[in-house]
Amino acid sequence: MNKFMYALTAALCFGAISANAQVKEDFVPSPNNQSGKQYPMVNSERRVRVKINAPDAKSVKLDIGSKKYDLVKGEDGQWTGTSDPQDEGFHYYQINIDGADVPDPSTMYYYGCSRWGSGIDVPAADQDFYQLKDVPQGEIREIYYWSDYNKAMRHCYVYTPAGYDIDKDKRYPVLYLQHGGGESEHGWAQQGKTGIILDNLIAEGKALPFIVVMDNGTWMSFKRADGSSLAMGPRRPGQGGGMNLPEDWTEGFRNTLIQDIVPMIDNRFRTIADKDHRALAGLSMGAMETKEIGLRRPDVFGSLGIFSGGTISAEEAAAAPGFMKNNNLTFVSYGSREIEGGRQGGDPKQITDGLAATGCNAHYYVSDQTAHEWQSWRRSLYQFAQLLWK
Repeated sequence: MNKFMYALTAALCFGAISANAQVKEDFVPSPNNQSGKQYPMVNSERRVRVKINAPDAKSVKLDIGSKKYDLVKGEDGQWTGTSDPQDEGFHYYQINIDGADVPDPSTMYYYGCSRWGSGIDVPAADQDFYQLKDVPQGEIREIYYWSDYNKAMRHCYVYTPAGYDIDKDKRYPVLYLQHGGGESEHGWAQQGKTGIILDNLIAEGKALPFIVVMDNGTWMSFKRADGSSLAMGPRRPGQGGGMNLPEDWTEGFRNTLIQDIVPMIDNRFRTIADKDHRALAGLSMGAMETKEIGLRRPDVFGSLGIFSGGTISAEEAAAAPGFMKNNNLTFVSYGSREIEGGRQGGDPKQITDGLAATGCNAHYYVSDQTAHEWQSWRRSLYQFAQLLWK
């Protein structure tokens, strides 16, 4: 999130932000609004304006970008206010009414920050790649399946490219695409705009058609096959991010993925069922899972995409049995603000270049002027997809 923002006071919601700056009154409704709703709005300065009907409230705030902005109550009982400029792309936000955090009733809802809440897209200069166009359309299918490992029903989304149901003999590579912490399998299908991005890339001939599986990799939800819980333990040496992770913290999701999800997809869909046509990628927590699982099982996943969640060094690759032989592609990406903030640990470009110097097909990408947020990851998917199976 953009940590360079500062809070507006109630008196400044419609007037001057400073002695030398005025809010541009060219606001338009957000594309994430529910049908017929005018608010929230966004202007050309990337400011977000909300209007909330809460006539009996004592205090109402807009909570976006890790900052809270006081709203002003009008005579009609509606509270209105405007944020500072936001980064381009998608942002979660919520409304605080007398201390209670609630979704904005005017927007579509998205699962993030461990809750269903509001979201807004701030227009981006490069947003054309995730805009809905009149091109051949794929489908995002909702799948329920039984997991033997978890002894429970599970849920995922599966993207199939345009023409999948026409040519019954054609088989496809598969990308297993993971969300971040506090998110779920809904993330890439909704706020990630995966289907739209791939439809556009395939139509332009920039990417090969492939299947995408978006499942839930939340680490706290898994148990071992014997019913015992996968407890969080002391941080193992070298693990960044300050998270309390056990030595084998991907055990639950890795076993679910390899024992249940991959076989289910290979059984239900026309896949090319080998490691050379199977990729694993993810953002943040999902990127960390991708790294750990990819290093352990290069015989299952031949290509890896690590978005804002670490790197693979030459030393780690050499120490992982079979990795150097089996890996076809390793892609690492970050938002430029993440690098400025130093949250990634070390120089990711230098580490990725070091991996490439060993002969691995390693690529590094930086999303300009974005932080740990969906615009970084939409752009990362856009770049990664063009490298897969080429």
